[in-house]
Amino acid sequence: MKLQSLAAAAALTTCLFAGSAFADGRIAVALENPLAAKTKVVAGGAVFVCEGAECVSTSAPSRALTAVSCKALAKEVGRVAAFGGDTRSLDADDLTRCNASAKAGVQTAEK
Repeated sequence: MKLQSLAAAAALTTCLFAGSAFADGRIAVALENPLAAKTKVVAGGAVFVCEGAECVSTSAPSRALTAVSCKALAKEVGRVAAFGGDTRSLDADDLTRCNASAKAGVQTAEK
């Protein structure tokens, strides 16, 4: 009986830790130029809400924290100055790759 209880507790603990490892996280993006209007964009499986010079996804999957996702976002909202989450951020090389696909002529708010 004790062995069954111990096995059940171990299984529950494993599920809890595995669930947190695959949990969604927050990604914050700084844009080089502020947007004129609030915009929603889906990139890398995450929904970003962009307003002014910031885009935020509050429940992004871990696969969304990549240069590929950054490129998809930049195609819609323009050049990105910073792209990162709680655990890591894109480096300068990734941002350069990201901005190679940036949308030109994005309507920006007056500064």
